Amino acid sequence: MKMTVRALLGASALFGFATFAQAETTEITIATVNNGDMIRMQGLTDDFYKSNPNIKLNWVTLEENDLRQKVTKDISTKGGQYDVLTIGMYETPIWGAKGWLVPLKGVDDPADILPAVAGGLSAGGTLYAAPFYGESSFVMYRKDLMAKAGLTMPDKPTWDFIIDAANKMTDRANGVNGICLRGKAGWGENMAFITAMSNSFGARWFDEKWHPQFDSAAWKDTLNTYLKVMKDDGPEGASGNGFSENLALFQSGKCGMWSDATAAGSFVIDPKASKVADQVGFTLAPDKGLGKRANWLWAWALAVPAGSTKVDAAEKFIGWATSKHYAELVAAKQGWAAVPPGTRISLYANPEYLKVPFAKMTLDSMNAADPTHPTVDPVPYTGVQFVAIPEFAGIATKVGELFSAALAGQMSADDALAQAQSYTTDAMTKAGYIK
Repeated sequence: MKMTVRALLGASALFGFATFAQAETTEITIATVNNGDMIRMQGLTDDFYKSNPNIKLNWVTLEENDLRQKVTKDISTKGGQYDVLTIGMYETPIWGAKGWLVPLKGVDDPADILPAVAGGLSAGGTLYAAPFYGESSFVMYRKDLMAKAGLTMPDKPTWDFIIDAANKMTDRANGVNGICLRGKAGWGENMAFITAMSNSFGARWFDEKWHPQFDSAAWKDTLNTYLKVMKDDGPEGASGNGFSENLALFQSGKCGMWSDATAAGSFVIDPKASKVADQVGFTLAPDKGLGKRANWLWAWALAVPAGSTKVDAAEKFIGWATSKHYAELVAAKQGWAAVPPGTRISLYANPEYLKVPFAKMTLDSMNAADPTHPTVDPVPYTGVQFVAIPEFAGIATKVGELFSAALAGQMSADDALAQAQSYTTDAMTKAGYIK
């Protein structure tokens, strides 16, 4: 059968168009935090490309405080700069309820997500973000230094024990600080730790009528204890140290103890990165004998902003990054200890994963945190290391700056608390919480 030149040209054009359409690439921009788990994920994306060759991933990797600032500004102004956001349990329910996030579809086995994590990433029963990893806080410590100090770490330590151990483990002549804690200002940096600590001391952000409580004895005890142990046994320049800085200090052998995110577990026992990998032990965050431990509850999660025009591609990436397949991929490439923790029921039913030194302690720590009853006395809010109201981020950032200044010796604890009380009272009055 003969074809005319025109017909051949037409067929060729149609074939060329089909080939172009098939090869057309969708580029999505992902805003994420510069922690080890997220950086590890970026190194494994060849696996994603195998199934999604027409999707290109463009990464914007930021320090935690910068990430929160840029993502919040972009979504609140509908800037449309990002297609996938790395956000947490504070932002997700608030933004989901405002209609700023796309209800997620295509999440791998959502019933397998730990209920406390799924609840914290939902609004009105709808899941708006899929957890990449979940975390609480616990104490990481040097078993060799603990033994040298003549001490044995309890399974459930008190603050009195931790402070005594920090004093005995401090060896400044050899560059060893007894304890490392967050000091960098930020609602998700120093205030995450200090708020969780304050819960164990019986302090609360607000009473039942939304009046700030920084003038209480419990807050004074919390801040004075924190400042004293950091002055006596913490590292130099601690007011500039957040999660990443303290991780580096601990890995280099300069911290006897470090109370921080359970997500740090895989990094402190990694012999390629940690000089003390074979000497690390794990235990619960401490208490003050009042029935509450200094545990928090958090998940870094992936969500699609309502302003994205590439929702399908964004959801495919989120489905891959938060799937059981991804966990198995990490385990095959880097071992079970490197698998993102704290998200799935099935992970904690896996006997291979439970061999990881910090696996059960992570789950126990997450279960020790109660977002509905975060502290000893009743409160009108939910959230453990944060208060789940839109105004909290701005208020806590200011309070974090005051507490960081006190740690740097720029003001007294009493002055920091007094200014925190005044600022928070004004902010809550303007917002209409205090009548």
